[in-house]
Amino acid sequence: MNTRIFLIGFMGSGKSTLGAQLARRLDFQFMDMDKLIEDTAELTIPEIFNEHGEEVFRKWEYDILLELCRREKLVISTGGGAPCHLGMMDLMNANGCTIYIELSPEALKDRLIQSRTERPLIKGKSEEELLEFITTLLSEREQYYSRSNLIVNGVNLNSKQLADLLKEA
Repeated sequence: MNTRIFLIGFMGSGKSTLGAQLARRLDFQFMDMDKLIEDTAELTIPEIFNEHGEEVFRKWEYDILLELCRREKLVISTGGGAPCHLGMMDLMNANGCTIYIELSPEALKDRLIQSRTERPLIKGKSEEELLEFITTLLSEREQYYSRSNLIVNGVNLNSKQLADLLKEA
């Protein structure tokens, strides 16, 4: 089995929750790229975007990814946009096993509405606007997500199923 597992998918797909559970199951360390960036910058992701812009954020994201690729026995939750920038999808595929947690726009909308996590990209959107936003952005990102080593249906997915898939891969 690969010693680096990258979980890829849209916000609300379960990357962080499943990642932490999978890491415990495999006796790996769990890393959330967005959390690492926030801890390093001592700013939230929205503050980074506001104060430094997306280009700086993506550079920091790339630098964190490079560092993670030097380490072993990791389950890594990527930011939803990470695979779409600076060749990060290629870097992840070259340095580990990438797993796309796939969900429909409707399922993502329902999860995001129920989530207690503050997500600036979707703040203040009506259900209709949220569904349109997810559908549009997901269709743009799909070309990157679909290059993952494994694509799994995220509905009712659990860490045991992911661990079993990794053993078979």
